[in-house]
Formats: sequence, C-alpha cells, structure tokens
Amino acid sequence: MLVFDYESKKQLKAHIGKPLRYIETSLFGQEYKDNGILTGANRPHITGKGREFFANVTMHNGIIQSVR
Repeated sequence: MLVFDYESKKQLKAHIGKPLRYIETSLFGQEYKDNGILTGANRPHITGKGREFFANVTMHNGIIQSVR
C-alpha cells in the first residue's frame, strides 16, 4: 500500500490537479502508476504528519483527478 504524504484526507483533496506526494512501501515492486486508481493511507508513524486516513486516488497522466 502506498503511504500518502499528507496530514489529512482534506489536505489530499486540496491537491487535486497536482502530482501526488507518496512513499513506496512494497517489497515487490512499484505500486504507483501515472494512470488509474491508487489505494493508500497516511501512516503518521512513517510520515510524522497528521492522523491516519485511507483513500482511493484516481490519477491521470501523473496528476490527481479525484480522491475518495
């Protein structure tokens, strides 16, 4: 699962139209892709930011299109 580098889901939504800030955690290859739906979470013990949340992020050409 990707770790989103944002303090809250609200802050992540505020970055729609911009590239995604994330940390790869998979031992089996990259999970990030420029197009499609990415599932991830903020893990405060890893990022040192905010509170834990989970989200699905729709990406198009490396830009955030929507956050659910």
